[in-house]
Amino acid sequence: MLVLVAERRARIVAEVGRRGAASIAELADELGVSAMTVRRDIEALADDGALDKVRGGATTRRERGSAGHERAFEARTQQQVAQKRAIARRAAELVAPGMAVGLSGGTTAWVLAQELRGVPDLTVVTNSLPVADVFRRPDRADEPYTQSVVLTGGVRTPSDALVGPVAVRSLEHLHLDVAFLGVHGVDLHAGLTTPNLLEAETDRALLAAGEEAVVLADHTKWGVVGLTTIVDLHEVRRLVTDDGLADEARELLAGQVGDLWVVPVEGD
Repeated sequence: MLVLVAERRARIVAEVGRRGAASIAELADELGVSAMTVRRDIEALADDGALDKVRGGATTRRERGSAGHERAFEARTQQQVAQKRAIARRAAELVAPGMAVGLSGGTTAWVLAQELRGVPDLTVVTNSLPVADVFRRPDRADEPYTQSVVLTGGVRTPSDALVGPVAVRSLEHLHLDVAFLGVHGVDLHAGLTTPNLLEAETDRALLAAGEEAVVLADHTKWGVVGLTTIVDLHEVRRLVTDDGLADEARELLAGQVGDLWVVPVEGD
């Protein structure tokens, strides 16, 4: 019997919670799937904070204080590093000098921001504090100047993005050449998702502000479903992911989005 990704991952969380810890082999046997599938599920669930990934399996989530919460963005910068870099380099090819560029919150957009530092005469619009910091001041005297516009909102997300009605209203009056959106999850039925309701509204406004809208999502985001949908997949004009995405998922995505870019990762 076919088990949906969301259901399978829910069963993994429940099983790890019941045992306190479970190995990949145990979970694969319990669910009747491959070890590789379980490994991908554990990575996605660990990114979501549903459990902790350990060598060879997973354990229940350790309690974290507010300091741990504030380090959420920093921790994610160490995950899927090569994949995010490959995606960012490919996405950067869409940016030319003099453009107005929108960058969402999230670590993939932050990596893209670093790729764009050398492009002259950009205007960067972002609600991400880490992205804004990338363009805050040049490290070298000869580095191109970039004008940055930081949108302010009322709520700060774990990704250090500011979201809310103020950001949405600002975006409604802006016209961007291209807008780049990082997402929490990509699912065939749920579409692009986020766990934050206010972030969903801000992300929709960012996509609408761009003459071209580009979604950035590494392969571990496939099958992940957040609390609320940003947009359905058929509304996505272009999605950039990495070649870790399974062939079946590629076919499904290609049938839904306007243009799917699957980029190779160095070292593959």
